[in-house]
Amino acid sequence: MTETYDPENIFAKILKGEIPSNKVYEDDLTFAFMDIMPRADGHTLVIPKNQARNILDVDSVDLAAVMTSVQKIARGLVQAFDADGILIQQFNEPAAGQIVYHLHFHVIPRHEGVKLKPPASEMADQEILQSNAYRLRAAL
Repeated sequence: MTETYDPENIFAKILKGEIPSNKVYEDDLTFAFMDIMPRADGHTLVIPKNQARNILDVDSVDLAAVMTSVQKIARGLVQAFDADGILIQQFNEPAAGQIVYHLHFHVIPRHEGVKLKPPASEMADQEILQSNAYRLRAAL
């Protein structure tokens, strides 16, 4: 059983403009921004603008819009970061590793032979995040 949505979660605050982010893409239903603790350069988060705790309670229209944006971001990351592949991660509820309770997809460019950094291990330098956001926006 899922809990209720918390409108004060960090991603809701980013959407309201209460917390800054390095935005890379936005449309009517979705928002994409750089992960501040990236597992690889270009690590991007894609979220719905409407409230959804996770995939278990998201409206199907919002989920379809998010997946369309995930694909757009994935294609942009391949181009911008010359990626050999793309890792998509999404977690639902604590038992599955969800930490922020607003539906989000991690879109991570991958390169052969390069290991991922551990999750939530190191805050990235803002200049690097801004540069990576610029690279991705230019590819979109």
